[in-house]
Amino acid sequence: MQMTEQQHSVERIFRDYLEQHGHRKTPERFAILSEVYAHEGHFDIERLYGRMKKKNYQVSRATLYNTMDLLIECDLVRKHRFNDTQSWFERAHAYRQHDHVICDVCGNVAEFCDPRIQQIRNNVSEALGFRVRSHALHIHGTCAACQAKREN
Repeated sequence: MQMTEQQHSVERIFRDYLEQHGHRKTPERFAILSEVYAHEGHFDIERLYGRMKKKNYQVSRATLYNTMDLLIECDLVRKHRFNDTQSWFERAHAYRQHDHVICDVCGNVAEFCDPRIQQIRNNVSEALGFRVRSHALHIHGTCAACQAKREN
């Protein structure tokens, strides 16, 4: 299987980060990185753990959690808390900024992108002399499917 340019890039970023911060470069950490970048969308640790177990990776939950912390620190993964109970993750390298709508009934999370939000970021930066690194916008409500169920 041939590695994509993105895979090479994220591995290089992760390898450099581990070296600069005195962390070991273990095969397990790179397997986790590879699995994260093979997945589209949001995921939680348990789903990632399950996928890796099905592929016969020998990775503990503790290694997963510790590696996810490292991936967050080097900006390769973003962590979200869409509700009060669970953390969700998504890959972050070379992905466009987007925001989320969360259904409070079924828990479904949908992404959206509105260019006006980028303009707001630019305005904040210019008006306050503030260098924006990232932002998070989570809109909570009831999705169309759950609204339709309630009406029936």
